[in-house]
This record gives sequence, structure tokens and C-alpha cells, in this order.
Amino acid sequence: MAPQQQISLPAKLINGGVAGMVGVTCVFPIDLAKTRLQNQRSGQQLYKNMMDCLIKTVKTEGYFGMYRGAAVNLTLVTPEKAIKLAANDFFRHQLSRDGSRLTVFREMLAGCCAGMCQVIITTPMEMLKIQLQDAGRLAAQQRVLPSVVTTLKMGGTSTVLSRSYNTSPLSKAMRVSATQITRELLRTKGVRALYRGLGATLMRDIPFSVVYFPLFAHLHKLGQRSPEDPTVPFYWSFMSGCLAGCVAAVAVSPCDVVKTRLQSLKKGANEETYNGVVDCVRKILKKEGPGAFLKGAGCRALVIAPLFGIAQVVYFVGVGEFLLGYSPYNIYSA
Repeated sequence: MAPQQQISLPAKLINGGVAGMVGVTCVFPIDLAKTRLQNQRSGQQLYKNMMDCLIKTVKTEGYFGMYRGAAVNLTLVTPEKAIKLAANDFFRHQLSRDGSRLTVFREMLAGCCAGMCQVIITTPMEMLKIQLQDAGRLAAQQRVLPSVVTTLKMGGTSTVLSRSYNTSPLSKAMRVSATQITRELLRTKGVRALYRGLGATLMRDIPFSVVYFPLFAHLHKLGQRSPEDPTVPFYWSFMSGCLAGCVAAVAVSPCDVVKTRLQSLKKGANEETYNGVVDCVRKILKKEGPGAFLKGAGCRALVIAPLFGIAQVVYFVGVGEFLLGYSPYNIYSA
């Protein structure tokens, strides 16, 4: 059993990496729309909804504008998803070594530990991705939103409003790369700058994992063919991942809004800055109301549901085991 355990870990890491890359490629445009919608302030709304955001993005930035920041995600999502999925399996195995059945509390504890492990990669990945995703919104805001200049007529009582527009090209504002951002942050503020919003990331990812993994495990178990045959059809793994991901994503959406706001380094005109999680929550409540915490919730559900559905299919089909030359079900551990 010991050699098998050693082989299964790299297989799980491969599964997590492949799953993450496939999932991110499929849903990244929706994730970009989510980030831009979450960063919009009341009274400065460039986008009405997800479709409006995607249409305007394609018109102003081209088709590949929907994939701004995807390179960062594709580079770092492999270790991120690998750590998340493999860590959950590892902690579930450790918590059931005494032979007892995994209780819901132990499942939640395993998910909590997995969420804590993944932020090592998630925080810098999300921080860099957000800068690139939001660059188009900031450039469009600078170009489209007018600055209002108020002048008074001499001897009169009426007010004349003259509007001036910034017509600088969008491309100039969007030439920044993840490498440039990283170098600048490391040069000016050190490694800590890459972990800006770490507290908010933990606040989002730990509850997400606590909700997602136990819910997925129970939904997945319902698809077993029989007590004697514990295998599950691939479509059931996909649906279980989608449903569990959707529920968990909506549940932690307010935390995701706070994280996005804190990790946005550049602000648009009249957009406030925040000094930590508490200050961010207080200012959002005061200026935008409770509804602001659900901005982009629909987009986030549309991102996470297929992302984790695809991830679980790849994971349970056993791509890693196949690549390593082993049968998918010989090394499977719940």
C-alpha cells in the first residue's frame, strides 16, 4: 500500500493541474466580466450586466481582450488546483486513518485545511490577474466617462455644463504585463505586495472549501451504481461538481467582492481606496449598500460551476493515473 500511496500523489497533482487548465480556458471570459462588474462603483457603471460587459470588451479590445490575464491563471492554476484537490484528498485520508467513517465535521475540516494550503498560490495569482482584467475597464472609464466642468454665466443665474472627454487610445493603457507588475511590486514593496488581500482571500477560500468539498462528496456518493460497485458515471461527477461549486460560489460572493476591491491596485476617477477588510466592508455598505456585495455573483456562479465540474471529471476519470501508466480506479482514494 505504501508504494501505491506514493504513486497516487503525483497522479493527483497531474489531475488537478490538467483540470485547472481546461476549466480556466473554458470560463475565463466570464471571470473577466465578474472582476469588472465587481469593481464598478455606483454612478460610474460602464457595464449593465455580464453580456453587456463581454460585448463591449470585444468591441473595444478585440476577441482576445476577453482573455486578458489568462496567461497568469494558466501558469499558476496548475499548482493552485493541484494543491487544492490533492490537499483535500490528503486531509480526508488522514482524518479517516483510524478506520472511522468521515463525519460532516471532518469533511469540513479537510476542506478548511485545503483552502488554507491553496492561498500560497491563489493570492498572488488573483492579485496579478485582477490588475490585467481590470485594465480595460479603467481605460474605457477614462475614455468614456466625462469630467464635468461647471461655469456660471456672467450676470445670469443659469449654470452651463461643459463636458470634456479623454480620447486617449485604450491600447496604451492596457500594455502592462504581469511580469512588469510583478517586477514593479517586488522593486518597490517587496514580496509582501504580491500577497495583498491575503486575509480577504483566506476569508473567501476557506469557507468555499468548507462548503464545496463536503457537498460534492455527498452529491457524488448519490451517483454510485450500487453498494458493491462504488464507481460513478463521469456525467454525475460533472453535475455534482457544478452544483456544489455553484452553491459554494454564491455563498462566499460577498467575500470575493471585498477581495477584488482590495487587490485592485489602480483605481478609476473618484474610486475610493481601502485600508483592510473592515474598512472595505464599511465603505461599501455606506456608499453602495448591501446589494454591492452580490455584484458579479451570477458571473462567479457561472465561472465556478463548470470550472469545478470539469475539474472533477478530469480528476475522477484519472488523467494523471493514465499518464503515469496506471488504471484510473486502482489508485483512487476517497
